[in-house]
Amino acid sequence: MSAQAVRVDPGWLVLREPADAAARSEELAERLARHVGAARPLVIHDLGGGSGAMGRWLAPRLPGPQHWVIHDRDEELLARALAELPAAAAVTVEARHHDISDLAPPDLAGADVIVASALLDLLTADELAAMLDACRAVECPMLVALTVVGRVALTPADPLDADIAAAFDAHQRRATPAGRLLGPDAVAAAVGELRARGAEVVVRASPWRLDATHGDLAAEWLAGWVAAACEQEPALAPDAGGYLQRRLAEAAGGKLRVIVDHADMLVAR
Repeated sequence: MSAQAVRVDPGWLVLREPADAAARSEELAERLARHVGAARPLVIHDLGGGSGAMGRWLAPRLPGPQHWVIHDRDEELLARALAELPAAAAVTVEARHHDISDLAPPDLAGADVIVASALLDLLTADELAAMLDACRAVECPMLVALTVVGRVALTPADPLDADIAAAFDAHQRRATPAGRLLGPDAVAAAVGELRARGAEVVVRASPWRLDATHGDLAAEWLAGWVAAACEQEPALAPDAGGYLQRRLAEAAGGKLRVIVDHADMLVAR
């Protein structure tokens, strides 16, 4: 599945929003705020913005009045974005129902900032290049948050951790009708493309850190992580059921710690 085909469960987005907010790089948000200044109202385009979580996190960290334009293919998520506005003064939100895999420079006309979150790893190399071409034509800064990088650490350790993680990473790189997904290679691919075009790119880690206070999220993440691994490597299935039950019991008992590494990127022109 490319970004064009992915349907995200709204309940999953609600569950992960606090962990996303805690993980995103405050440093890069501060750099972006200094870069754009407060001379005039900002127009911010959020690519694949869905329910508007990026705006709810970032708008209070940027200066002055803001108009957010959220691009997404999911009308249900866009409706939530319009209903749950950022908690910041003088912020308006506009929803645009279309697929970001078809993004073109006119779609971003007038943008002062372009943002995205949890998006790049869902793209193919061609989709990434096309998106960056459209963004480059606008010549404005871009903040891209929470792209997975293929590192997961679970404490306590389990003998199956490495096999599940490797199969999950392979699943994220799987072939689709649109091409092979970038998955954990997306950050390196984007940085290479952008720097080749002369852009300044700053990358910072933005890991999820799940503990006893994130029991529901950890359980949902574990179930999806193991299911994707087994879909990619069916030979894991006989042992995966017991593994998942052990891990879910640890999460329910407050004994499991999980770090899921991501990276944030700030792109300056």
